[in-house]
Amino acid sequence: MSSEQIIDTADIRWIEGQLVSISNETNNLSDQIITLNGGMNYVSNQVDLINKEVNNTKVTLDTLVQEFKDFIRKDELEKSVQLSETRIVKVRQELETKFGHYADVRNKVTGILQAVDISLVRKETIENATEEQMLSAPRYWLAPSLIALSAWLNDNKALAEKAMHEALRRDEEKTSLFFVLVTRRGARYKSSREWLDRYFGLQDPQNLEREIVILIDGFTNGIFGPDARIKCGKIVAGWIEELSQKDGFVEDQHEQWKVALESKIQHLDEDSYTYLTKYSPSWSNLKNVLEGAKLHQTIYSFFDEIFTREITPAKNIAYAVDELLDKLVSKFDDEELPLRKEERQLSLIIQENGDRTKAQSLFDNEKALEERVSFTQLLTNFAMLPEVSQASLATQKFSIALTKEWIKNAHEDITAENRADVPMDIELEIDQWRGVTKDGSNEQELVQSMEHHIKTRKTDAMKQVKLEFKYLAALAGSALTVFAGFNEPAFMSISTLFLFIVSVSCFVYFYLGKRNTQKRKDAVKVKFANLLDHCLQELRATLADTVDWRKEYIKEDQNAELVTNLLHSITSEQYSFSRHDIARSIVN
Repeated sequence: MSSEQIIDTADIRWIEGQLVSISNETNNLSDQIITLNGGMNYVSNQVDLINKEVNNTKVTLDTLVQEFKDFIRKDELEKSVQLSETRIVKVRQELETKFGHYADVRNKVTGILQAVDISLVRKETIENATEEQMLSAPRYWLAPSLIALSAWLNDNKALAEKAMHEALRRDEEKTSLFFVLVTRRGARYKSSREWLDRYFGLQDPQNLEREIVILIDGFTNGIFGPDARIKCGKIVAGWIEELSQKDGFVEDQHEQWKVALESKIQHLDEDSYTYLTKYSPSWSNLKNVLEGAKLHQTIYSFFDEIFTREITPAKNIAYAVDELLDKLVSKFDDEELPLRKEERQLSLIIQENGDRTKAQSLFDNEKALEERVSFTQLLTNFAMLPEVSQASLATQKFSIALTKEWIKNAHEDITAENRADVPMDIELEIDQWRGVTKDGSNEQELVQSMEHHIKTRKTDAMKQVKLEFKYLAALAGSALTVFAGFNEPAFMSISTLFLFIVSVSCFVYFYLGKRNTQKRKDAVKVKFANLLDHCLQELRATLADTVDWRKEYIKEDQNAELVTNLLHSITSEQYSFSRHDIARSIVN
């Protein structure tokens, strides 16, 4: 009996030891599971941290690259300005060296005419001064013209004719126009008409020289007198009639004036419609259409400002002619043109702070006005680019009045094309959702569509959040160990206890996984709830932009009538004479 007690005592101690060992192993397993979860979280956090660092590094690198590009661009612009400033000095020195004496000749023209007006300079002095200019400018057309003018003032007919023929040989068109102005200034009407006939006889309306602007300026400012004005008016009408006989003339005028009018388009401020810009694939079309509608007000303001400005004529005919002479002798010398073009191009580069591309674009637009062009193109240049074509305000008004039908037709074409491009439906795209609206009135329908879209996305996202297989395996393992424990014989009770502990551990692992999965699902719900709120706010703001856009387009489009009415009220007869020519205008 005592021996049985000893055996029992020994067996119990062994069992207690095993239980303690199993308990420690269970605790270690639990700690390992916790450590494993902690390690996974740590790794996940480290991955997120690395991603953030990579993104930050990318942003920093992009910033550095952009700063480097900006530095290179700034350096290029600065060098471009420096080179242009150096080159323009050399060009001006070359102009001064080659053509500086031309400026002396030019100054003498007005000086001689004004000296004769007030009789302060002797004729001999004038004659000597002009002869010196002839020697200093051997190829310049104005030098013999100056000799002829001096001889004419001194009643030296033989010298005047000889010098005049030499001037005509050097440049017949400029010389003819020069004497048109000089004889008109001296009230020699018969001579002025003869020179005018000669000048007109040299002209081809399809291929006019640049200095024709002088004649048009004189005509529109009434400088040539009523008879010459009538003649000019008839010739201008004849030019237009001749050009009108060409095939495709109407189409050419439409295209020419469409280009001219569309050059006045002002780009829309992108901040005007922030949400449409961001969320509408139709924005590019909407932007172009609205800019086209705003063009009406721009054109109206442009023309209205021209016709409301008062023309300030010169004090008298002498001053008026002197202004035209100054323009003729200083703006239209072909011999200097290559260097003048280079000087202008360099000036534009400096003006644009070294941006050669932009400077070249500006230069190309001006370059066309320096070449021979048709009369109708010249009228377009006078009307739209007076500062480049050297046209006066009177000429600008006359050109617009003369071509008003072409302008009106071109404007109507632009209006019709722009209205045809107005989209009936405006597409919307917000965070993968797409919809269509006409004027924002279907807000409720779009809201429901977006809610359904977000709900569908949330459902799909929730389906992706599944309990991972390892957790399901842990649950299955827990069930199997419990089942195995119940089937163990009684003498294997220690094994049964171990299986029970393993079962509990697997179940705990499963529980932690299930809880983590539920947290992910809750996070998905919160994410899509916030996304829905954000998208609905953006949708309503975009629809508000749509309403504003429609209202602004309708308002701006109605201004097309302003342009039509303004052009309809203009007649060319109003702008073909001024205070220098007060006779009744009969030009048709």
